[in-house]
Amino acid sequence: MNGVLDAVFTFSGEAGQGVQTVELILPRILKRAGFHVFANKEYMSRVRGGVNSSSIRVSSEPVRAQLRRMDFLIPLNRGLNPRIRSRLSGRTVVICDESYADDYRSLGVAEVLALPMERRAREIGDLVFLNVLSIGLSCALLGVEEELGVSAIASRFADKGDEVLSKNSSAFRAGFEMGSSLRDRFSGRLPRPSLRSNEGVLASGTEMVALGCVAGGCDFIAAYPMSPSTGVFTFMCQNAHRFGVIAEQAEDEIAAMNMAIGAWLAGGRGMVTTSGGGFALMEEALSLAAMTETPVVVHLAQRPAPATGLPTRTEQADLNLALYAGHGEFPRVIYAPGSLEEAFYLSKKAFEVSDRFQVPAFVLTDQYLVDLSYDFPGVEVGEVPELQVVRSEPGYKRFLMTESGVSPRAVPGYGEGLFVVTADEHTEEGHITEDPDIRSAMVEKRLRKGELLEGAFVPPKVEGRGKRAVVCWGSTYHIAKEALSRLGRDDLVLVHFSQVWPLPRSACELISSFEEAVVVENNATGQLANLLQQVCCRPFERRVLRYSGDQFTVEELVERLEEAF
Repeated sequence: MNGVLDAVFTFSGEAGQGVQTVELILPRILKRAGFHVFANKEYMSRVRGGVNSSSIRVSSEPVRAQLRRMDFLIPLNRGLNPRIRSRLSGRTVVICDESYADDYRSLGVAEVLALPMERRAREIGDLVFLNVLSIGLSCALLGVEEELGVSAIASRFADKGDEVLSKNSSAFRAGFEMGSSLRDRFSGRLPRPSLRSNEGVLASGTEMVALGCVAGGCDFIAAYPMSPSTGVFTFMCQNAHRFGVIAEQAEDEIAAMNMAIGAWLAGGRGMVTTSGGGFALMEEALSLAAMTETPVVVHLAQRPAPATGLPTRTEQADLNLALYAGHGEFPRVIYAPGSLEEAFYLSKKAFEVSDRFQVPAFVLTDQYLVDLSYDFPGVEVGEVPELQVVRSEPGYKRFLMTESGVSPRAVPGYGEGLFVVTADEHTEEGHITEDPDIRSAMVEKRLRKGELLEGAFVPPKVEGRGKRAVVCWGSTYHIAKEALSRLGRDDLVLVHFSQVWPLPRSACELISSFEEAVVVENNATGQLANLLQQVCCRPFERRVLRYSGDQFTVEELVERLEEAF
């Protein structure tokens, strides 16, 4: 049976039960089978216990956004957290072990199918094999060839020894057998679409940020672990030799930032990856980078705050933090990628722009973006930008007054000139001074780089031709894009900002060209709306905001935009 397929499979279980294994293996099997996939997760801030979940949207067409809808729920234990419960509906089919099937029959779902999942897992060796069993079950429901899945399991566990590999293969086949017995039952909901070979790339936000930084020339990363930014650090550590990157887990965030600045001063290209609470400790060093006009790249993965907040959830509430961080006045650039492709290209661009203009550059993501994954055609890696350093000559002036504000940057030991740098205000040569005229000139010199940055602005995406704008930034892009597609209104235009600072005159002219505008943000105060209002002198009274710790779903945004317009 051929048709269009778009179904959401959700897997839930305690931390330690292997829900992450499902998320790692199943999308890769489905992609190899020709499907398109989108995967995202929600998880509690604990090492063991609780209830986490991973949702995999599988489709015969490219999909890039999360849905509230849940077609199939496959729980690996009895627990059910409120976030999952709220997504259950009269179309949800629950497939679970027979021992707790009754727990779900009173929840208004379409159907509960009780299977001897735990018994089969124990026969194979342990309840830990429930996750791979669930993978096999899902593959059978979707009509994937059994041997394709077995091959993927073999690749995943090949280095774990023959016994582990054999048991996981048995678990997959056991699940596949169960799913095969149900396949005809759901042929209407899970049609067999005509699929072409999916030659694209399947990657996560974490991977694309890291790879973009490497493509930008990053050769040093320092961090103190803090979710949801840690994945970028661990990915770089795992591939340090392959990428030619020095990775250093610092004793704290203050040290990490100073190490990254030191890397640039020594002729390298350094970065830090952190979240809001960690970046708060880096602010003093950020001002050091500004005063010494040393490039530095900050990957800031947002999560709900204040304080510890919700450490494993998502929010877009650190725009103001990145914009106003640091004491004193100095320019910076802030990118907020909305897709995996932009996560790569803007991370790469952050290194090029930071080096070229000698200013801090931010890559502002969030938990939703770094943890999601989907398939896409790929990216053009291109050449690593040439490092913008000069060989110093006798009489070299590190902070030479220039019309652009950008001085020739040398590094210690490269050339015969004297290299002097200090955190105090300084002369062109780098020597400490309190001369008021020099102080004023140096402030103006540093600020002139902000005018140059406006010329390197990444313009917002504009999709549509109407006179009413839906404005968003960062990770809301694909959600808003699909929501507008579902609304099907010719009067609505999507405007997505992937660079949120600086905002040049052209951005204000664009925003002013619309008769009406609604700003969509994953925070409580409308931080981009306030910034646009401040810079462009246009009020934004209509705001669609979410700040529960969850990202918007497509269906919710459709409903809220209908109310807003």
